[in-house]
Order: sequence, then C-alpha cells, then structure tokens
Amino acid sequence: MRRVRKEKERPAKNMSASAAKVSKKELNSNHDGADETSEKEQQEAIEHIDEVQNEIDRLNEQASEEILKVEQKYNKLRQPFFQKRSELIAKIPNFWVTTFVNHPQVSALLGEEDEEALHYLTRVEVTEFEDIKSGYRIDFYFDENPYFENKVLSKEFHLNESGDPSSKSTEIKWKAGKDLTKRTSQTQNKAGKKRQHEEPESFFTWFTDHSDAGADELGEVIKDDIWPNPLQYYLVPDMDDEEGEGEDDDEDDEEEEGLEDIDEEGDEDDGEEDEEDDDGEEGEEDDGEDD
Repeated sequence: MRRVRKEKERPAKNMSASAAKVSKKELNSNHDGADETSEKEQQEAIEHIDEVQNEIDRLNEQASEEILKVEQKYNKLRQPFFQKRSELIAKIPNFWVTTFVNHPQVSALLGEEDEEALHYLTRVEVTEFEDIKSGYRIDFYFDENPYFENKVLSKEFHLNESGDPSSKSTEIKWKAGKDLTKRTSQTQNKAGKKRQHEEPESFFTWFTDHSDAGADELGEVIKDDIWPNPLQYYLVPDMDDEEGEGEDDDEDDEEEEGLEDIDEEGDEDDGEEDEEDDDGEEGEEDDGEDD
C-alpha cells in the first residue's frame, strides 16, 4: 500500500571531481606544508568514498524497484479479499458512517449534517493504480438521498514522472438548498459574529479542495489507515456507554456502603438495648432481695 519513490541519482564522476577540489582546497588552507604523500592518500580515500556511496545509491534504487514489484504482486492478491469484505460490510447498516465517526481524525471533519448525509454511504473502495507509485482513487457509493444526485463520488490522486502531485474529483450535483459546503460557510460568516461552538468545515469540501494534493491528510488516512482494516474503527466501544456503566457501578457501591453503615448502626443500637434490658433485670432482682 506504500507509495515508493525513486532515489535521486548521484552524478558519480562529477561528484568525485567536485569532492577532489574541495578537499584539496581545505587541505591546502588548513595544513600548510603538510606532507604531499599524506595529501594524496586522503584525496584517494575521498574519491573511493564517493565511489562506494554511488554503489550504495545504486542498491537503494534497485531495492525500491524490487519492493515496488512485491507491492504490486500482493496488491493483486489482496483484491479478492477486499471484494469479499465489501460484500459482507454491505450487510451491516451504517457501517461506514460509524467507522468515520469513530475515527479521531475523520470525526473532527464531520458536522451534524455531514453525518446525516453519510448515513446513505453504502460502500467505500480504495484502488491503487497498477504501478502503485503513480497514485490511487477513492470511491464513495451512495444510496438515493436528499442531498445530491450522484450515486458515486470519487477523488483521484496522481503523481507524474517528475514527482509533482495533483488531484481531481467528481463534481457533486447538489439538490436545491442542500449544498452542505455553502451552508457551512454562510453559517460561519453570519453577521460576522464568532460562535462558541463552530461547526467544522463540511466533509464534502474535501472533494473540491485540490490546493495541496501532495499533503492530502484525509486521503492518506482513508487509504493507509481506514481501508486496510475498517473493522477496528467500527468496533471502537462507545465511551459514553462505558462511562455510564462506571457511574452505575459507583452508585451501586455507594448504596452498598450505605446499607452496611445502616446495618452497623442497627447492630450498635441493638447492643445498647440489650445492655439496658440487662440493667433493668438486675434492678428488679435487687428490689426483690431488699423486700
């Protein structure tokens, strides 16, 4: 799933000549009158270091190419399993919206109406291009919904031969009055007042944002984190429920402690009453003896 980039090539011969010049200059300035044999040995060592470095770079480039081939091989092997997983996910209502809401980075981008729209999301697919390193595409499949006409929304990321990134996406055909991207901006700018609880920028603005395709965090999160294993986020426990259970347990403990205190107080009272009864009986016996 990684994007493999080629290492920059090093001009070996030019580098050696340049290194030789710099080295000679430094040696002349810092070691006036130094032994010529010593200078020659250092110069040869520098040239050999540069040659070795070129071999290391060559192996790094070869490793990148072989890693890329392995990635391509296993990417094809994974496809049938991704397909099977998608078929199983389709049987679970609201799987994808739950997954996104449970993901800490994605949930920060979701407003209330974004969540409502994502309830109609039925399938997500990430497809890496055949050579992998040139880019990938994310497809979102939707049921009929009150927000837009599209059945599929896609965003593609490309890396050309020179390494420059770019992206393109489906134009969203919003239904009348349902454009969530415009509604968000109008709400934020209303009367120029700052709201205490600002709604985040709409999730759907991501489809129109192509300003920095090389640093698209949402795309990378979906491709590299969510897509490999969405189940881990779907199954994230509801923290509110856990906290609620903890509070109930605390209340039960408090109630039990209260009952224990009452029982102890009751036992003490019974002990006092027994002592009083004993004193009363002793007093009656004494009166009888006096008589």
